[in-house]
Amino acid sequence: MVYDLEQENKEILARYRDLIANTYRTLDEEQNKLIRKAFDIALDAHKDQRRKSGEPYIYHPIEVAKIVANEIGLGATSIACALLHDVIEDSEYTYDDIKKIFGEKVADIVNGLTKISVMNHQNISVQSENYRKLLLTLSEDFRVILIKIADRLHNMRTLESMAPDKQKKIASETVYIYAPLAHRLGFYNIKSELEDLSLKYNNPDVYNEILGKLEIANEHREKYVEEFKKEVSERLKEEGLNFTIKGRAKAISSIYRKMLKQGVPFEEVFDNYAIRIIYKSDAKNEKFLAWKIYSIVTDLYHSNPLRMRDWITQPRSTGYESLHLTVLGPDKKWIEVQIRSERMDDIAEKGVAAHYKYKEGFRQNPDERNFEQWVSEIREVLEQQQNLSTTELLDNIKLNLYSKEVFVFTPRGEIKILPRGSTALDFAFAVHSDLGTKCLGAKINGKLVPISHVLQNGDQVDILSSQNQKPKSDWLEFVVTSKAKSKIKAYLNSEKNHLVQEGKEMLQRKLRHAKLNFNDDEVNKMQKFFNLKTSQELFLAFQDGKLDTGDLRKYIESKNVLSNLLNRFRKSPVKNDVYEEVQPSNLDMIVFGKDEEKLNYSFAKCCNVIPGDKIFGFITISDGIKVHSDNCPNAINLRAQYDYRVMPAKWVNAESFKNRVKIEIEGLDRMGMINDITQVISNSMSMDMKSMSISSNDGVFTGSINLEVKNKHQLEETFKKLKNINGVSKVKRV
Repeated sequence: MVYDLEQENKEILARYRDLIANTYRTLDEEQNKLIRKAFDIALDAHKDQRRKSGEPYIYHPIEVAKIVANEIGLGATSIACALLHDVIEDSEYTYDDIKKIFGEKVADIVNGLTKISVMNHQNISVQSENYRKLLLTLSEDFRVILIKIADRLHNMRTLESMAPDKQKKIASETVYIYAPLAHRLGFYNIKSELEDLSLKYNNPDVYNEILGKLEIANEHREKYVEEFKKEVSERLKEEGLNFTIKGRAKAISSIYRKMLKQGVPFEEVFDNYAIRIIYKSDAKNEKFLAWKIYSIVTDLYHSNPLRMRDWITQPRSTGYESLHLTVLGPDKKWIEVQIRSERMDDIAEKGVAAHYKYKEGFRQNPDERNFEQWVSEIREVLEQQQNLSTTELLDNIKLNLYSKEVFVFTPRGEIKILPRGSTALDFAFAVHSDLGTKCLGAKINGKLVPISHVLQNGDQVDILSSQNQKPKSDWLEFVVTSKAKSKIKAYLNSEKNHLVQEGKEMLQRKLRHAKLNFNDDEVNKMQKFFNLKTSQELFLAFQDGKLDTGDLRKYIESKNVLSNLLNRFRKSPVKNDVYEEVQPSNLDMIVFGKDEEKLNYSFAKCCNVIPGDKIFGFITISDGIKVHSDNCPNAINLRAQYDYRVMPAKWVNAESFKNRVKIEIEGLDRMGMINDITQVISNSMSMDMKSMSISSNDGVFTGSINLEVKNKHQLEETFKKLKNINGVSKVKRV
């Protein structure tokens, strides 16, 4: 391609000037010199490189630096590191070079970003192993994570130039780990955008449908906000308040989750946008003014007490502060109103990074300490769970990333914040590890309860302990916090370590006789093959005789089968006897890979695939190729963790076979309803109905029907005709 280098140089300079437009007002001369020096080095390092889109590569670090500066709100060091984040990986500059030019701190942050980036390019057996190391960097210098989130956000914004399979892999990885991290660090806008962009590539039909409906509803939303503003502003001005009122649409991904959770269409999600009142205040009057505004709004509009959320009196552990109420607005429809000060809004927009901005002049925000405590807990969990599979470790941490909190009190009146669903035993471990391991029971509000008792907001908890008490394996069934789980597992593991070591030595000898190397990758594959959760279980199984040489032989045979499948997928197809393995009736249904090979496969049980669905193949260890729908609930995890085993797949002839689908239908019952439904299915659409179950209660009917469907188009047309039947309110595929 021919590039206009002069025009590109002008654009690079314009983007850099846009980056520093704000920094020159907020940073001193030395800090601005640091940013300029980082830009010069990045420009030199990437001078001959281009992105997939054909643009100069330097556009990317400049845009990442803008996100770091403007959307996250970090300072000169982080902006410089964002400009340099790909320099070590993509150029001849080394860690030592960066250290000499910028000092050790900048070099360490850039090196941390390089390690994460390099790991993301590796196809290791459990790809989420990357994130054990990624999370470890959080507790060393969380700026590494913040810049990495900015890097991922810009990559998601420019993902259209990637191949479709890469788009899905990156989008799945993003929603699997980066969005939860952004959420936990308080970056709600970034979290929502990451989830929206992930939905755009993982499920484009749903994304575009909701986006279109939001755009149609935008005019009505603007009129509604103006009417609300007019009524509320008059009262707020009478009280001498300085404020702004704005309306915003909810995130597309958030609306989609509500549609799925509530089983309703877009039109029935009543709170798909919110109104925000942001007021100016000094530290002393901040809380008082929030409740004053709350009083004014609820004087004007009837509020729903069940949907009241007070995150000002007791902020969330992410640092989020705001009053949320739901009121019956000007057009008699429920609308969410958020009340927050400029400081609270800044923290809500820029997360943990904004806390430091308000140390002077405001009290130190207690949730800054909560964040620091969370960082130390992450480090502790990682160190305690070295033998845990990374997937299970991630699930543990993600549980605490997204969980809502309960607020409980120690006997001295100190507040402890725990995930919702936490038990008395979780509380004991939160106070101190030793108290947890010796916990016998608890007194909740003066009443004796077992250690499995689930805590409620406002409980006062007094733990009863004994020196003779020891952790038991059944404790793991009711604790929910990562700290409690890790401490219990660490104790239980210490008792069986010598058995594990013995089993490990036995397995090493068996692998040596089979001429296989004993390493982490091999152990990981064996663990998955034998369906065991940890490597410890694998070693113990060989130690106690549950697994023996015969089982090891089966693993070696399956390993050879998997290797052959992967090689066939990666290499050009060679005309051989592949077709003999395929059932004749399946020859014209699905082909795999870029070369469209015909291979043995079966359909995954986790999703109901029908011809016309977008699909992909997944190479399992012991069961050949499984075909999944793109909308399968497991698709995101498979692409995020095992992308190297995902195969592109497509239909050759969707009409060549039928498939059974179950649908649910409901509405208002009347004479002839069943006849109308069967007429549509059997006569109008010529479909074979295998079974039908209809029940009526107080004039409302619900039913389920099993159909033989030829393709997706036929199913969609059937849905349209069923919804047009008088009285039918809902039709959905199960």
